[in-house]
Amino acid sequence: MSKNLQKLFLTQVTRAISHFKMIEPGDKVVVGVSGGKDSSTLLFFLNMYRHRYLKKIPFELHAVHLDMGLGADLTPLKEFCHRLNIPLTIKKTDIGTILFDIRKETNPCALCANLRRGALHNTTLELGFNKVALAHHLDDVMETFFMSLIFNGNMKTFAPKTYLDRTDLTVIRPFIYVTEDQVLELVDLENIPVVHNPCPANKKTKREEIKHLVDNLAQTYPDIRQKFLTSLLNFDAKNLWPARENKKGRWG
Repeated sequence: MSKNLQKLFLTQVTRAISHFKMIEPGDKVVVGVSGGKDSSTLLFFLNMYRHRYLKKIPFELHAVHLDMGLGADLTPLKEFCHRLNIPLTIKKTDIGTILFDIRKETNPCALCANLRRGALHNTTLELGFNKVALAHHLDDVMETFFMSLIFNGNMKTFAPKTYLDRTDLTVIRPFIYVTEDQVLELVDLENIPVVHNPCPANKKTKREEIKHLVDNLAQTYPDIRQKFLTSLLNFDAKNLWPARENKKGRWG
């Protein structure tokens, strides 16, 4: 069972990397690791992918953790990176202090994401690396889509690969074909450690609401995630409305 699931997982990651040319020979890839299940599993499988394609696609891996000053015990993450023989940089930040002590944010997620994004990109540049790998999986793709639709009136989600011209960095998401349930199963099977998240806003966000919405949809329509992925891969703009000819008013 373990080998079969591991093989399926690696196949999905390999396909995503290949379909969107996420990793090329000579790349230097930073993996943003929070210590949570998703990012640690991503590190595990990118390391496996690197060893499998060492001669064909040689590239470097480096883990980066942003210490938000919330008192997380990083011992499991340090031991995990040592086990994989992957260097780990722990970047201390004052993000936690800014969010909860100075600004006293009641809905901190958007600002937190922006601050963490900037800190991770800056650290990647300091290390001399050119790509950032994030552990967003298929459930995250769907949740982001529904959050945009419900809260902002937009039909969009994040891309598998994004080039940032201001920093000359490329952000890649090798887990876009993987579901959260698969990650959870692999964490148990491969004994991947998970660091407790001490964030006061953990599990109390709008994303958590949308997560429950997606889960409820999946109970009624078990293949909803794969159908959503298929719709993204086969998207045709002609199937949606054309742009308005009269753009003077919102509903004009």
